[in-house]
Order: sequence, then structure tokens, then C-alpha cells
Amino acid sequence: MHISKITALVDKTNAERAVLLCHHNADPDAICSAFAFSRLLKRLYPQLAVEIAAAQGPSRLSKQLLSSLPMKIMAEPHIEAADIIVMLDTNTLQQLDEWSGQVKASKAPIVVIDHHASHPQTESLATVCVAEEETSSTCEIVHRLFKEAGVKLDKIVAMALFLGIASDTRHFILANSDTFKVVADLVEAGVDAKESLALLSLPTSHSERVARLRAGQRVKVKKIGEWLIVFSRLSAYQASAARALIRLGAHVAVVGGKKGETLRISLRADRDFYRATGLHLGRDVAKPLGEYVRGMGGGHSTAAGVNGAGDVSAGFKRCTELIRKRLAENAV
Repeated sequence: MHISKITALVDKTNAERAVLLCHHNADPDAICSAFAFSRLLKRLYPQLAVEIAAAQGPSRLSKQLLSSLPMKIMAEPHIEAADIIVMLDTNTLQQLDEWSGQVKASKAPIVVIDHHASHPQTESLATVCVAEEETSSTCEIVHRLFKEAGVKLDKIVAMALFLGIASDTRHFILANSDTFKVVADLVEAGVDAKESLALLSLPTSHSERVARLRAGQRVKVKKIGEWLIVFSRLSAYQASAARALIRLGAHVAVVGGKKGETLRISLRADRDFYRATGLHLGRDVAKPLGEYVRGMGGGHSTAAGVNGAGDVSAGFKRCTELIRKRLAENAV
């Protein structure tokens, strides 16, 4: 059981402080899984000080959820003083931005709890790695850790897990049979599904709407075989714009831009494209693209991201090459 490996680390190090870290602009799955896991640690080790932090803070939707969860997000976590570090919903150090160097330099054992395709560099740093790509959300993994530990879910933890799962599965569109079994257990623990789902409703900001429209104006379309692959440039809201372009009709959407010296690229694909081609955006495109831009990339089969440096055009060109190559290989 994974929970026994984690508790063994806490016992071995006589841990007094645990630092839980989430990726930049942390989404509800990251924030809610961190909250729930912090509650699990406190139930098992009441004396343990637990800090939760997200690089560059939580997302706008996550900030809205924080008003319903009794948790505090640290702006500057005490990474250097941590006896154990836990990365949740975060499969690469670069997703921690300026904290990545501190984590890498830390002598504290690192635990990774994530549902993305695991990254070799992260695996090499982690003492315990719970990476399950087939699981729909990190919150589902944390739910299982509660079960393994024999710790009963209280209503607030159950609600947090429900919110993280609902958000990451797009209100259960991407859920699998195991997801619904977990959700049933959460409802039995006291979650009001209708009331909780209302918390995930967030009006689209003016700036995000403008960004989506600009992405549409700037779109470049490539046809590879029967598939429509579109590219667009934005300095912000790349993921939102990529999702919008998929809804407009693209099979694959790639939106990238630079903020300062940092290059960020978001990739999305529709389910039909993935089922027909077997091309996995995280493994087949984002990971090698991340290496190409001297950064890191990863993600799911239909949603992935890349952080690095360099020219946007060069990144798009390499992305096209990777997609074309993988489609040709998978067609054989």
C-alpha cells in the first residue's frame, strides 16, 4: 500500500514539518487534493506541521473554492525547513517555478502524488512516487489513500475531493467507472452533489474572453492527413484558448506564447482524435517538446502543457514534426 510507504517516511525522518506543493496557477484538483491529503496527515500525525503552497498561487476558480474550504495557502512555504515534501498533481519540478531549485536541493524525502504520465526526472528525485495516469484525478488517488489508512472521510474532506474530481473530469465527462465509485462514496460521506457543483461555476472574465477571440483571429490551420491541427499565439490564457479552439472544430489545438523569458505551450485534442490515432499529447508530444525547449512537458492523452525557453515559432514547428511523426508511426 502506498500510504504505508508514506507513513514509513514520516516515521523514519521523525518529521515535524511537511510541505505540500502544487503546480503554478493550481487548479481545483491540485488544491483540493492537497487540502484532503493535509487532513489525512494531520489525522495520522496530529503533531505534524503541514503547509500548503502553489507556485504563483491558485487559479481563479481555485480561489473561489477556498472560500468554502478551511485551508490556508502559503505564499512562501518553508521548503528549506521541510522534513518531507509532497508534490500533488505536479509531475515536473518546473511546474513549481522558482521553488524548483529549493526542492531539488532539499535533503528531505520527496513524495509525488499525481495522475499525469510520470516524468523520468521527477521519478529519479522521488522517494515515493504514486503516479497513476489511468486515474481521472489526483483527488481520486488521495481518496484511496484515506481508504488504505483506514481513516474515515469527514464531510468537508469529502466535498473537497468531490470538487477536485468534478473539475478535472469536466463535470464527469472524462470520468471512468472507478471515478463514479469514488463519487458514490463521497456522496455517502455527506456531499451534496448539486450544491457542490454550483461552486465550480465561474463567469468568464473579460480578459479571458478577449484572449479566446484573439486566439481565433490568429489561428493557423494545418491539415495532417484527415486531421485539423491549429496553432495560435497568446501570452496568457493559453489553456482556455486551446479548449475553445477544440470546441470550434479543431482536432488538435496548440496555443503558445512567452511571458518574460518563459515559453508556455498548451495542447488540447478531442476524444475522437485520440481514439482514432492513439496519439497521446502528454507522452508523445509534450514530453519531447519540453526537452526541445530546454524545459519540461507532460500531461494527459488529450490535455498537456510545456514550459521552457526559446522561440514560439520554433516550438510550433517542432510540435508539428512530433505530431506528424507519431501519426505516421501509429498508422503503420
